Amino acid sequence: MHLEILDWTIIFGAFALYIGIGFFAGRSAGTSYESYFLSGRTMPWWLLGTSMVATTFATDTPNLVAGIVRRDGVFGNWIWWALLLTGTSTVFLFAKLWRRSGLRTDIEFYEFRYSGKPAAFLRGFRAVYLGVLFNVLVMANVTLAAIKIGGVMFGLDPVKTIAIASIVTVAYSMAGGLTSVLLTDLFQFVIAMIGAIWAAVFVTQLPQVGGLTKLLADPRVAAKMEIVPNFSTADPDLVMAVFMIPLLVTWWSSYYPGAEPGGGGYVAQRLLAAKNEKHALGACLFFNVMHYALRPWPWILVALASLVVFPDLASLREKFPHLDPKIIQDDLAYPAMMTFLPPGLMGLMVASLAAAYMSTMSTQMNYGSSIVVNDLYLRFFRPKATDAEQVWLGRLSTVVLTVAACLLALQMQDALSNFKLMMQIGAGTGLVLILRWFWWRINAVAEIVAMISSFGMALFWHFGSPSVLPDWMQMLIGVGVTTGFSIVTALVTKPTSEERLSHFFRRVQPGGLGWQVVVEHGEHQRIQMNDLNGSKRSDILPGVICTILSSIGIWALIFAGGWLLYGRWMQSCVAITVAVLCAIRLPKYLKKLKFQN
Repeated sequence: MHLEILDWTIIFGAFALYIGIGFFAGRSAGTSYESYFLSGRTMPWWLLGTSMVATTFATDTPNLVAGIVRRDGVFGNWIWWALLLTGTSTVFLFAKLWRRSGLRTDIEFYEFRYSGKPAAFLRGFRAVYLGVLFNVLVMANVTLAAIKIGGVMFGLDPVKTIAIASIVTVAYSMAGGLTSVLLTDLFQFVIAMIGAIWAAVFVTQLPQVGGLTKLLADPRVAAKMEIVPNFSTADPDLVMAVFMIPLLVTWWSSYYPGAEPGGGGYVAQRLLAAKNEKHALGACLFFNVMHYALRPWPWILVALASLVVFPDLASLREKFPHLDPKIIQDDLAYPAMMTFLPPGLMGLMVASLAAAYMSTMSTQMNYGSSIVVNDLYLRFFRPKATDAEQVWLGRLSTVVLTVAACLLALQMQDALSNFKLMMQIGAGTGLVLILRWFWWRINAVAEIVAMISSFGMALFWHFGSPSVLPDWMQMLIGVGVTTGFSIVTALVTKPTSEERLSHFFRRVQPGGLGWQVVVEHGEHQRIQMNDLNGSKRSDILPGVICTILSSIGIWALIFAGGWLLYGRWMQSCVAITVAVLCAIRLPKYLKKLKFQN
């Protein structure tokens, strides 16, 4: 594809802005671990929230949505829309607890909550598993999308695409640390949203599509439009896989980056960098509203339009014969539709896709390197490393993680299969990640068993078992086995030491009946256990009510946006009314949540 001078001006202007921000932030970010990886714990809610949503606006996300819509229809997006329950529970139950903990990474939690050699092993293993291996898998998935975009839109081979896409990201991420990532995320999100919305409007007006009204009337599109599955006509296995299981099971049982039960990953890093607990909660709430209610519909419109222009994989292969056939999957339809954009808009779209790539990669680079430094190097190799040494190791590990991700991306095929694999690997670990905050009996061995069981079940389904069971049933069995093993293990093995449990409760103040034994034991020893505003009353119930209200309200906004585009005005008005009512009721219960000063 040929880019005009205007296109190149927009693209290089955006790149120059990102690098400038990185080196500007780098003037103060390199003084210590906390300044480089946590921005001195001074960040406001709006900047942190925007950074979270920019991170999840990756180059693979539009591709993923396009693949889902083309294969399963719009309602297939419930496979990730259901994770809203994970997000809102993090907002109202866990955000303030993470900020209150004062930790430097979420991996450090393991020796903060548990005791003994199992806790040390768990911290070290999770640092390698999540901070390095799983993190590299996420970055590789994003890089795969960049490879497809570069190949489709510019005819670039994968190595050239990777080189162009990663060099700028590594430069500003290394220079400015988390502050650089947060500031660039702000600009990148704005650019990415403008590009996505403008592209969706233009694509629906293509002569091949004929406008929004004609698009939605096309039989191929009409068959994919429903936001909720028609239970009488839809494939039962598909309904179970993408609607029922995600809503009933996946959101609380499975670990997925950005939607970890109980919070974790780069979300926890943002919460730990917040000014205070209220800013942590506000950041997480803002993220969930923007992530679920604002972004999906421009991508969905492009995916629906692609059904008219590229109705099957054969038409995509015919259009792009120079591409490796293994990467021509349904998720390729999104960048394929971008090839029709005119000069100017093409430059903006390329800049927005680059912004989406960079925002996710820079976050994962910074998050992964923070774990390498804090939870591997400092914890197990050089506990007395200087601040300068920690920062430079963080910069070096940023490069190493990026190179590993790029090499892995060259071996991958499509976004949806990778999404499902990551969900399967984490299936069943979620309940333990939630209960460890609210039940003293959860211990390090229980988490180890959950981790081994989920990974073992994923390997069994992927390699050792014939495909006689649908994916949703494999997921359900995996969750049942993993959850059962981990809870039984917690009950029959030695609990965390009393000293560690008492310290954790007094610092974090999680509340609830699950800590009654620890509280009574501490008070028997004349230890002040409940330090939060002098009250023993738990705020878990109002937190749960806030979770339910906000989830209903945000889902209502998703429906409202879709029905508005479909021209279903009455249904859209009803959905907006539901969202408004939830927003009106929410402050009543927010006031009952407890925050430390």
